[in-house]
Amino acid sequence: MLRYALKRLTSLAVSLLIASVVIFVVVEIAPGDPASFMLGINAQPDTIAALRAELGLDVPKFQRYLDWVGGMLVGDFGTSYTYRTEVSGMIADRLWISLPLAIYALMISTLIAFPAGIIAASRRGRPADIGVMGATQLGVAIPNFWFAMLLVLLFAIKLRWFSAGGFPGWESPAEAIKALTLPAIALALPQAAILARVMRSSLIDILGEDFIRTARAKGLSRRQALWRHGLRNALIPVLTIIGLQFSFLIAGAIIIEQVFFLPGLGRLIFQAITQRDLIVVESVVMLLVFAVIIVNFMVDLAYAAVDPRLRART
Repeated sequence: MLRYALKRLTSLAVSLLIASVVIFVVVEIAPGDPASFMLGINAQPDTIAALRAELGLDVPKFQRYLDWVGGMLVGDFGTSYTYRTEVSGMIADRLWISLPLAIYALMISTLIAFPAGIIAASRRGRPADIGVMGATQLGVAIPNFWFAMLLVLLFAIKLRWFSAGGFPGWESPAEAIKALTLPAIALALPQAAILARVMRSSLIDILGEDFIRTARAKGLSRRQALWRHGLRNALIPVLTIIGLQFSFLIAGAIIIEQVFFLPGLGRLIFQAITQRDLIVVESVVMLLVFAVIIVNFMVDLAYAAVDPRLRART
């Protein structure tokens, strides 16, 4: 297991290095100069040059890349061009909204998808299976921002059970969780639909395997064979989807945060792009990439825990 984990850690480090280069190059080649954008179209060249020097934009790009990567390794993400504050502080403030939102949405998605997928697989071809598949097809087809607007119309405007947006802070955990509930549901429903379909397909494949038929021949009922032998073996593709979903939920909530006016990382990226605050864009995107890669690393370890054959191949 240790050898398997070390190999995955090496792959993680290489992926992070490549990702940092790609992010820096893509952001830097985007049109528009931050200093010119901040000073406006009537700014004088010498004023622009002075601001570029103040922001460190007059340094060669390769040196800026090394400074940026070296700073991140010690927790220094640089200083925002627009707000003149530490990017690490801005990220920390926003992370306490985006991360709980992603975890909350993943919990809702899993709690919906697992029972739905198991019910559909165990009752294949029956009305329960047809109903679950119809609901998941609807969930896959409808984008999450449309779900978000429907939830706002129903639960915030009509029923007035929740607020339409904003975040009260974590001084009152109950109010904070309540404010995150509608955004989490909007994020979770499409992901739950995908996860339920994967769970169903994986279980159906496993239930047709020889070892399940052997278990049934030894006297186990279909339900006992499913829970004792089928479910664990069906988790490999499901774990993959869960890992990808968490990555999407933490990195892809920009639209949902805009709909609900949540001051999270997604909104921070959106604002930084519009303001040409390159250091914020680079640092936040790199942090999200790091989160994605770490989640995938944890999923790989979960693979090895669930399926010992993976450890034997290393």
